[in-house]
Amino acid sequence: MKTILVPTDFSDIAYNAAAYAVDLARSMGAERVVFYHAYELIVPIPDVPTAVPMVNADDLRDASLEGLDKMRKELQPLATEKISLLTRADNTLLAATINDVCKQEEVDLIIMGITGGSKLEEILVGSNTIDVVKQTTTPVMIIPGQAKFKPIEKIVFACDLRQVVDTTPMELLKKLLNLFNAEIHVINIDHQSKHFTTDTPFETLMLDTLLEGYSPVYHFIDNPNVVDGIVTFAETNKADLILTIPKKHGLFESIFKRSSTSKLAFKTHIPLLTIHE
Repeated sequence: MKTILVPTDFSDIAYNAAAYAVDLARSMGAERVVFYHAYELIVPIPDVPTAVPMVNADDLRDASLEGLDKMRKELQPLATEKISLLTRADNTLLAATINDVCKQEEVDLIIMGITGGSKLEEILVGSNTIDVVKQTTTPVMIIPGQAKFKPIEKIVFACDLRQVVDTTPMELLKKLLNLFNAEIHVINIDHQSKHFTTDTPFETLMLDTLLEGYSPVYHFIDNPNVVDGIVTFAETNKADLILTIPKKHGLFESIFKRSSTSKLAFKTHIPLLTIHE
């Protein structure tokens, strides 16, 4: 792994995620951590009275760069001499241009914070993170507000066991698994076998073949709520990371719908890694 991108809004949650990113970079031998702030300049609409003071674009950019430099200096003690802490600010919408930024910076992993507090906090802090997960093709690690870095020794891979060959990005998944070198626990959440089909044993076998060499352990869990099932298992078994592949059409799609009342990212204190199919 070479580069980690850390989008920030300078909140305590974002600072915590940035600190986690630097610690992870140190443990995994990454070379660059880029602290990134996407700020928006609100353009006034003609003939609409404005009560909001006008902000100069240069002032906005200067404030963004100042905040990024402050973050870089405060987190520098966590880094080693081999890790470069860099900053970048763009006048843009984060989710709209995240893929371009990742391409330009050659990003291997995005790390962002999220909080599970009030509904207002979820909307303000969580919306950007969820939007990035949905828009980017780069793996995103979501860091809960109180999570502190510790070595990743046990991964819970939540899988719906459907079309695993077609929907599992094995090259990228293996690259990450090789970096972590952790125990892998594959869990499938169902209730009264409602989603069990004649294809399920075959799909399990195919996943086991794809994960050959990683010694995965399989768990079939009965729970009417997918999110609760994942979180309960991960926390009970003291997992260090939850891994999901949020498919466009699948069992885990509802986890990342903003309208959903229970999102996996908000429910757990364990970092969550998402990889697109």
